[in-house]
Amino acid sequence: PERWVGAVVAILDPMADTPPETAPETTEAPATPSWLPPAALLASMAEGWAERRPAVTGPVAAAPYHAARRRLLSERFPGEWLVVQTGEPKVRANDTDHRFRPGTDFAWLTGYHEADAVLVLEPSPAGGHSETLFARQVPERSSQEHFTDTKNSELWVGGRLSLDEVELALGIATADLADLEATLKRADGQAVRVVEGEGGARDAELAKSLSQLRTVKDDHEIACLEAAVAATVKGFEDVVRALPEATDLASERWVEGTFDRRARTEGNDVGYETIAACGANACTLHWVRNDGPVRDGDLLLLDAGVEGPELYTADVTRTLPVSGRFTAEQRDVYDAVWRAQRAGIEACRPGNAFLDPHRAAMRVIAEWLVERGILTCSVEEALDPEQRLYQRYTLHGTSHMLGMDVHDCAAARDEHRTAALEPGMCLTVEPGCYLRPDDLTVPEAYRGIGVRIEDDVLITEDGCRVLSAALPTEADEVEAWMRSLL
Repeated sequence: PERWVGAVVAILDPMADTPPETAPETTEAPATPSWLPPAALLASMAEGWAERRPAVTGPVAAAPYHAARRRLLSERFPGEWLVVQTGEPKVRANDTDHRFRPGTDFAWLTGYHEADAVLVLEPSPAGGHSETLFARQVPERSSQEHFTDTKNSELWVGGRLSLDEVELALGIATADLADLEATLKRADGQAVRVVEGEGGARDAELAKSLSQLRTVKDDHEIACLEAAVAATVKGFEDVVRALPEATDLASERWVEGTFDRRARTEGNDVGYETIAACGANACTLHWVRNDGPVRDGDLLLLDAGVEGPELYTADVTRTLPVSGRFTAEQRDVYDAVWRAQRAGIEACRPGNAFLDPHRAAMRVIAEWLVERGILTCSVEEALDPEQRLYQRYTLHGTSHMLGMDVHDCAAARDEHRTAALEPGMCLTVEPGCYLRPDDLTVPEAYRGIGVRIEDDVLITEDGCRVLSAALPTEADEVEAWMRSLL
């Protein structure tokens, strides 16, 4: 059929000219167009392949956790259709895509990481929901698509799970994506969808509910976060060992690449763009260009996290003296931020408000700013919510939720600001102080110093546990740690 011919053209040679709508009349036998694969080649590609070996033999360890999460979601929306999509690859240029990462809510509910998949929870007359994961079939080796489908064929993209294997591994019924439309017609327009940036109030309610459900981590999630943090610790050690090379090359990108290599080796990727900010670049909060020099005598602010295979990410920051030793002014700023972070961590207790760690940390920073004469007001005036004069030098909040997204559960972010901390919540504690080189309110000797210290903290029944405690934070311990690696 002409539609199939056009699809083959687009897949095999996207830059080729498409055939005309109508060919000129001719009495000669038509030649095979140069853009169409020869019939002999298509026939050859559809035969002579060994039988496909099964890729899985049983359910993955996380399958019971995913099932429990779907039950929790079902309980929140009785009698309603729920549709959660994972998304599709985003084009980088022409016919090349960015590396695909599944939608967070979808992956949290299913554990399936392929593109173009949809989870449908159909209300059951007996109560609850029936669950179906719609995904693309893997083209059979005897089919022409085995050669022509560059997006889904194992010939082009490597091994994939068949729908039967997905069902076995993840413990959820599967169906061909081609059957999705017919299934949704049964919803009669009542489906609730999660579509980022689109949809109505019901869509927003579903997205918010998913963020609420993801706020308290189960045992499997905590184990995934611990593994991501452990890999991140190795990445920071790699960077310290590579500092001589980074200094010789005068390259923040050497630092970035060193950490990112660890992330790709031990995990899925980095959990966010690595910040490798040296010298005054550390005063730019979202410095991801990483194109500045690394010099002895400067501080290196490294904000980086490994995203593990199941997409849980660490988020850790250390500010390190490139030479291995802090100067007096650097240590003065660093110690103030360290004391602020200790105060913030001490406030991470169940029952405390989510903002309590921020309030505790900012009081310490404000006291230091007043003591050094950078702020010419009282501490209480600096902290006054109607003024927040300290924020010129701190810029950001102290904590955010952490999980599958680095800024996790964002659809419920407004609730977090007024919520109490609960066991199982994971959050960052990351105060910072940024004294820009062009800020005339700062003593000249301190200008260009930027410090942030960030740890990942799990709320427990009786307090908290710092998941990233293997990386030292106190100044003397940081210098000793660096000496041991260098």
